[in-house]
Amino acid sequence: MKYLRVLILALSALSATGCIEIIDDLTLNMDGTGTFKYNINLSSSKVKINSILALDSLDGKRVPSIGEIKQKINRLNEQLKSESGISNVSLTADYTNYVFKFSCDFASLAELQSAIKTIALSENSGKAIPELDHKWLIFSGTQLNRSVPEITIKKSKEIKSADRLLLKEGSYTSITRFELEIVKFDNDQAKVSANKKAIMLRTDPYSLTQNPSQLDNTIYLKKSE
Repeated sequence: MKYLRVLILALSALSATGCIEIIDDLTLNMDGTGTFKYNINLSSSKVKINSILALDSLDGKRVPSIGEIKQKINRLNEQLKSESGISNVSLTADYTNYVFKFSCDFASLAELQSAIKTIALSENSGKAIPELDHKWLIFSGTQLNRSVPEITIKKSKEIKSADRLLLKEGSYTSITRFELEIVKFDNDQAKVSANKKAIMLRTDPYSLTQNPSQLDNTIYLKKSE
């Protein structure tokens, strides 16, 4: 997630297995409502994942069973459905190819971030996580500030160096869509669509662990007439 660590929490034992494709897709309306989608595709590493799942432990840590992963994802799904300001929650999981897709509508970016914070705290047994206080999505109506959540930066630093190298084979794509046209943006690595209403940044998970701020961006929109 760049922005949604929910699925990563459920798949933490599998996240450094090799080729991983992640797409985060944010649609933001003028009134601040929108849709958030987050997809994780581990299909290229399914043979390796199956080998890991056959083990009792890996690097001293217990490997969860498919049943346990299913239970956790189902629990996260139900938790998200109960969060204020979040609706139309969909969380699908393909345990043959290891493809996981999440989407939800939100009443505001504040409520989306609040829901993610609540669930992350729940997964941490209610213990405080100061990094979750970071506001990584701020929208003023004509300007959106996107930054990598501090909790993501913290988690990336916990990945062993050898495991980080495996992430070079993957890809991370971040897409933001608007009703209004994009006038300018601060990240020179971003690409704007032909209709000027969507912007994309792409990197690989390894590079993201080395420099999380590379996906930070401030996007300026054309004022509505």
